[in-house]
Amino acid sequence: MTEEVWVGTWRPHRPRGPIMALYSSPGPKYLIPPTTGFVKHTPTKLRAPAYSFRGAPMLLAENCSPGPRYSVNPKILRTGKDLGPTYSILGRYHTKTMRTPGPGDYFPEKSTKHVFDSAPSHSISARTKTFRVDSTPGPAAYMLPVVMGPHTVGKASQPSFSIKGRSKRGNFSDDLHKARTPGPAAYRQTDVQVTKFKAPQYTMAARVEPPGDKTLKPGPGAHSPEKVTLHKPCAPIVTFGIKHSDYMTPLIVDVE
Repeated sequence: MTEEVWVGTWRPHRPRGPIMALYSSPGPKYLIPPTTGFVKHTPTKLRAPAYSFRGAPMLLAENCSPGPRYSVNPKILRTGKDLGPTYSILGRYHTKTMRTPGPGDYFPEKSTKHVFDSAPSHSISARTKTFRVDSTPGPAAYMLPVVMGPHTVGKASQPSFSIKGRSKRGNFSDDLHKARTPGPAAYRQTDVQVTKFKAPQYTMAARVEPPGDKTLKPGPGAHSPEKVTLHKPCAPIVTFGIKHSDYMTPLIVDVE
């Protein structure tokens, strides 16, 4: 009768691991890092040096060489092949055919002037195309230096003299009245204090105003000492202010 209550193949059993529904507290939800070992060690504790033991090494085979499966040529030594001289027959080389001049292409009779002594020979060639219009100066473009006077070139010149005209100043007929010479009034008198002891000099300066405050200050009539009641007894003073603020909306009640 009890088996018919359960639907399906599920039956109540002991859980394989911890279930959060079985704990009222967080339980194993928080994993505290361990304080032993090397992996995930807690950073709040000092970690001592850890040592590990390796397993036994694997056993090696008795013979690690590839064995006799490689057939090495006995003629190959450490320095190379140990062989005698061998010869082979190759094909004919292909030479490139070149067109060289034959005996009839030379003219030895024209080499007489190069081998034997001959008179000089000149030839007149035609005008070149580049210099059809010559821009060289002609004979009239040159000027020969003078051969007389002190400016001769390449020759010794004799001393030459010239007669100068009469000077207008210093002549016996010169009018000294028109001479532009400075008069006595043209010179300035030198100050005596430049060459002698200088006397003391005084100057009168303007009146010096003492520094002060120029702002307007209240006089004796601007004060009202009779209104001061801080240092003597005074009767109570009552003032009437406004009941409500002027900025508030008054209460309006409709009366019928």
